Amino acid sequence: MAGTIALPLQQFIASLDGSCLPKILQVCSGVYFQGSIYEISGSEVCFSTGDLIKVIGIELLSVCCEDIGNNEKFELPINHTGLFKVVPEEMPYTTIEEMVSLRPVGLESCLPFTFTSRSKMTFDDVMLGAGTALTVLSIERREGEEAKVRCHVKGQQEASAEVCIPLSSQGEFIERENEERFTLQEIMSSPCLRSRRFRFINTTKCERPLILSPIYQVHAIMSLRKNVLKFPSSLEVDVIDVTELSKDVNFVTPLSLSEVISQPGESFPAVVEILERPETRSLFKCSWIPGLSLSSHLIFHKTGNSTMILLSSLKSRKAAQYFLVSQQYGGRFRRRPREFNSVYELYVASTQVPGLKVSVTRNCEEAEEEGLPALSVGEQLEVVRCERMELPCESSKGQKQSVDALLCQRLPEPDDGDDDDDDGDGEVRQGDEREEILLPLYMQGHFVEVLTDNKKYRLRDLGKEFNLPLDVKVVSRDTEVETDPLVGIACLRIEGTMSEPTIQASFPHRPEHCFEIPTQWLSMSVCFTKDPLPWPSGQPPKCQVDRVTEVTDHFFYEFRKQGNSDEAPPPRPPKPNLSLSKSCKKSSSKAAKKSVKSKHRPDKKAPTKELADLTLNGKRRPPAPPPPAIFDDQPPPVAPRKHSGDKEKIGKALPNTYVEREESQRKVSLHDVTADVDSDHDYETVDETLVEMMKTARENIMFY
Repeated sequence: MAGTIALPLQQFIASLDGSCLPKILQVCSGVYFQGSIYEISGSEVCFSTGDLIKVIGIELLSVCCEDIGNNEKFELPINHTGLFKVVPEEMPYTTIEEMVSLRPVGLESCLPFTFTSRSKMTFDDVMLGAGTALTVLSIERREGEEAKVRCHVKGQQEASAEVCIPLSSQGEFIERENEERFTLQEIMSSPCLRSRRFRFINTTKCERPLILSPIYQVHAIMSLRKNVLKFPSSLEVDVIDVTELSKDVNFVTPLSLSEVISQPGESFPAVVEILERPETRSLFKCSWIPGLSLSSHLIFHKTGNSTMILLSSLKSRKAAQYFLVSQQYGGRFRRRPREFNSVYELYVASTQVPGLKVSVTRNCEEAEEEGLPALSVGEQLEVVRCERMELPCESSKGQKQSVDALLCQRLPEPDDGDDDDDDGDGEVRQGDEREEILLPLYMQGHFVEVLTDNKKYRLRDLGKEFNLPLDVKVVSRDTEVETDPLVGIACLRIEGTMSEPTIQASFPHRPEHCFEIPTQWLSMSVCFTKDPLPWPSGQPPKCQVDRVTEVTDHFFYEFRKQGNSDEAPPPRPPKPNLSLSKSCKKSSSKAAKKSVKSKHRPDKKAPTKELADLTLNGKRRPPAPPPPAIFDDQPPPVAPRKHSGDKEKIGKALPNTYVEREESQRKVSLHDVTADVDSDHDYETVDETLVEMMKTARENIMFY
């Protein structure tokens, strides 16, 4: 390491090119003395003199701005929206090539820029005086010739010309301040710009020149640590580059599952150690998840791509379950009819299954104003197509409204064979019975799919022959697995399929019992070890792979978000005409009040004799009052025996036969009740009598 120059960590990381990583650094000196321990961003970091650090990645976090005048420092985020100007160098350049080399490369705003010369120059019979402003327009490089800069010269009386100056021209060249503006992103992306000084365009913030330095988050590993360290490059540590001298040092290299997939095939099978276990809130709910603990070992047999099918149980179960099932699952399925809770769901299903037939499972009342037809339980419908329909009701602007609707045909009921009509009449009637109805897409309803298919299918065949989602039931289990969790579930829904990169893995104590890890859905860090495989050399066990993996509802929701991000929401019902609806409600309420009044209140113009016949005529007995309310903790009332009729009581009101009454207190005489034609309240006497009768009935029940 003799002759190696020690640099501050900040300076060394800033000069690094990401393509040259990894780099091995050795800690020389700094405030991180022997045995010091620091916690940075939740990660414990310990640097000692002589420690080796293997830098495997850098990530730009922010920019450190240092004021040259007072050495003050402050940080700006990398997405800072402010603009900066280059501060011209005070020392003159000796050649034009030196001045041009400090210009940023690859930025369109780098040209043109202006400079002056302190001495006279002559090029191609053109003499330029001292102090003449030269604006560089382009750099011309031709094979076999010396590179030149093409400059624009503005002379006296607004005269202008162009001149080509060789890059090797010597003299004293001074750069003038230009109107070039740069963002922090542009400055940090150019090594040439990073070496320049800048000032804010908004001079109220900082007028003095600034030196801008990037601050990176360093991703590194150490020889005695297994996890990845993350620390800022601004730590006050001096380091030296010992990459060439430390090639034989063994560093544990943490790998994500995605990086494991990219390893060559000859790396497997291998024993790996878990350096970072999966998150606590896992997307998986299977038996092998608890075994993925910190420092535990796994056997990675091989990698590949697997086609998996996501299944879910119906919501009728107490807790919905979700499964990732391999396409190699050996059980048999039978289709089950799907249920739909709206016409829109019918429409979505009909786009995938032409000629869809359903049966109505719940009555639906007709609503003529909203265009909703009446549906009865048991009716069968065949979906034809989607079209526009006009609603009977008008909008608030008085215009006709049209909505999307599903055109369906009512299928005829099956013939029971009792009809003796001739064949010709039967054909005409059957054609007439296929009535066409329009169901608005916003209509709520309850339907079930009509199926005639009783065939058994393999899982991989269902995805080829039918569109998803699809409701199925397991009718025969997979005999090659120990336990089949799909057996016993009344109905499963095939939600979709996915092709995932997977790792076939097992635990060392059961190397033959394998499971597949979908690398895109599980995040953990592992490292390859040199531990021997738990079987004789060249005699790998016959692996039995789990074909059903239970997942959580969080996995299901993430899957649905990926697949249905552009799905349109169901349509809304049209807005009703508020004025019409209010008038309809007002008229209906008036009609209801009128009908109620007519029941309790006879017309004033009715004759007195007819009114008396309706209320007090002994030949036409008035209806009995409603029975009193009976409470659960009291016996029902007992009706007394009926006495034989008396001729003297023919013209009097009959007593209530439901309860006993005291005749001295409750006798009602014909002379006591007189019908007043001029009174608007001639029915109040009868109402009061009924109230008294109800009251007495309750008292008799209480004293029973």
